[in-house]
Amino acid sequence: GYLGIMNLNMVKFPEGIALNVLPGENLRDVIIASGLDRAGYIKSLFLNEFIPRCLVFLCLSVSCIYVASRGKYMIDIQTESAAKTSRIETELDLATRIQTSMLPCLLPAFPGHENIDLRAVYYPAKEVGGDFYDYFIIDKTHVGVVIADVSGKGVGAALFMTISKTVLKNQLQLGISPAEALMNANQQLCENNDAGLFVTCWAGVYDTESGVLTFVNAGHNPPVIIRNGDRPQFISQRRGFVLAGMEGFVYKQEELQLSVGDEMFFYTDGVTEATDSKNSLYGNDRLLDCLESCCESSVEDQLIKLKADIDAFVGDAEQFDDITVMGMKIT
Repeated sequence: GYLGIMNLNMVKFPEGIALNVLPGENLRDVIIASGLDRAGYIKSLFLNEFIPRCLVFLCLSVSCIYVASRGKYMIDIQTESAAKTSRIETELDLATRIQTSMLPCLLPAFPGHENIDLRAVYYPAKEVGGDFYDYFIIDKTHVGVVIADVSGKGVGAALFMTISKTVLKNQLQLGISPAEALMNANQQLCENNDAGLFVTCWAGVYDTESGVLTFVNAGHNPPVIIRNGDRPQFISQRRGFVLAGMEGFVYKQEELQLSVGDEMFFYTDGVTEATDSKNSLYGNDRLLDCLESCCESSVEDQLIKLKADIDAFVGDAEQFDDITVMGMKIT
């Protein structure tokens, strides 16, 4: 339609020429019948109408073909990207469920040892994280407690977390001392650690008969202890080197006597290093103040109130690190 409409106003007429077009007559035929140069008319029509319109049509066609091809290419890319994103989300969701299922959720934590009330919560910064906790029965009179934090975030940290948790639990369940268990675990984790990841860890074995907690700190945050009725305070202890950081490191263990009514809280650095919109840290003092304000509550309520206090402090700021807290009370 665009090519077929000819604009006769583009035809050049000599001055003084008048055309009389009667009803039913064609303007083109009248022009030719008037004696004007037919060849000139056709040439003018061709040069001023047909060629420009063909050029415009050609440019539009090329442009439309290019836009259409690019559009199809972008649609294909988006479709492929959407499929890949969906596959990644599915795999991450599966990884999240697998990681969550690896963390113990048995209540009571130690069947047969109902005098120990132990609860734990875990909030990863991403779909999967590097924090983990564990608690398990070693024998009739000993139970194990572990909390750890793998360096890094995401899938890599989650994979190393899986390995670390398995190795630590296997070593502690052998019934050997915590120091020896961590030395063996460190040796295994150092092997083929090409990614250079490491683990901060606090591991303890509690004797349910004597009330003695034997523990080792491998570069982890010191736990908080609340003696029956006293103000919360951090445990004074040695901080050994991180796991998977150096082969052959010798860990030193320490002991702590726990009595009825005593509480302990284990946590990762995601708690004290929680950051608000002004880049201020939650810090050790806020942690102690919060635990003191709810020390009369149950362990479960204390963990809930601590997480609520952290959330209130952080506000709209994005969660920077994984948050893990574990509380244990001798009842």
